[in-house]
Amino acid sequence: MGKILRQFLSWAKTLGPGLITAALVFGPSKMTITSRLGADFGYSMLWIVVVAIFFMTIFTSMSTRIGISTDKSLLETIREKWGKSAAILMGLGVFLVSTSFQAGNSIGVGIALGELYHTSPVPWIVGFNVLGISLLFLRRFYSVLEKTMILLIILMLLSFIATLFYAKPDLAGIASGFVPSYPANSLALMIAFTASCFSIVGALYQSYLVQERRRQRTPGAENKKSGSVAGIILLGVMSAVVIICAAAVLHPKGIKVNSASDMAKALEPIFGTNASTFFLIGLFGAAFSSLIGNASVGGTLLADALGFGSKFSSVKVRYLIALVMIFGAVISIRFGKLPLELIIFAQSITIFVVPFIGTAMYVVANDSKIMGLQKNSITVKVFGALGLLLLFALAINNVETIFFNNPLFK
Repeated sequence: MGKILRQFLSWAKTLGPGLITAALVFGPSKMTITSRLGADFGYSMLWIVVVAIFFMTIFTSMSTRIGISTDKSLLETIREKWGKSAAILMGLGVFLVSTSFQAGNSIGVGIALGELYHTSPVPWIVGFNVLGISLLFLRRFYSVLEKTMILLIILMLLSFIATLFYAKPDLAGIASGFVPSYPANSLALMIAFTASCFSIVGALYQSYLVQERRRQRTPGAENKKSGSVAGIILLGVMSAVVIICAAAVLHPKGIKVNSASDMAKALEPIFGTNASTFFLIGLFGAAFSSLIGNASVGGTLLADALGFGSKFSSVKVRYLIALVMIFGAVISIRFGKLPLELIIFAQSITIFVVPFIGTAMYVVANDSKIMGLQKNSITVKVFGALGLLLLFALAINNVETIFFNNPLFK
């Protein structure tokens, strides 16, 4: 028994980077998309979770091996391989995308706690952004970030499982949902879910987290997997649970949701305040974890691109992370939501940045001079190439949606 416990604790210590990646990907927008999938299409779209998580696992594991194989950051490697301009464009692109979507994370925190305590969301937005910025300047920020994300992941899991208990889903319906199907009018949500779950920016950041963990001499830092697979599987579990809850409760009644907070409101008349409270706690966990994680990605990548390094101990890195948080808080308080023009801007940047990032990661991970024995296997090369095709297909679809079907461009 003691040996099993020691083995379990040893394994648990390797989960940090993977759980941080899962927590920053699973934000309010992701909860909105998963809620709508279940509310609109019942259990029938559960299979798309498996597809998206599969490709996310491929690229997150790839990024983990890059982080283990070299002491240089991924942007440093790209700078040496393709020049300074390529690294700056990638870092600046990630920073712009992160700052553009940061307001959604601040709004999620404010709405979750505002609905929970029947108050204005503004004090919560200000308070938790101040808390997030304060955490940056603790001496061992990475250790605090890791522990915070693990706590928030546990909070989310418990909240969604409690909601699932109230929902009492149909097990046969769940099983049938993992058989691929294509309901009418489901394409837009399928694309949105895949793009949000198969987050190449989140996968990229995994290499930075692994290297930071090594610098901190954290136990388990040299583990090849570094918890990446376990973390991404948890991301899939949380996504599936939210879909199942919405499918069991909202779909039979034809209730539509346009945001994650709408789902919490819809639960209350059916199950009472307890169910909506559990879901709002989960929404808070998702929003606050993404608020910190998303800001860390944007600030760290821009600092690295500008030659400031990527160490969390660097004051310049911390200032740039804080800048992302401030940007998001100001927009969320000023507008109360993400302005349409800002969403379009962020999506436009994403179209060009994401395929480039995915391709750069794939090429680096195939380079035996950089990777040594950690380079991509034949199997990973094949599935990684399929993942790149998927990224380019999503980018092409976004070009059509944003520039050809958007009234702002007509």
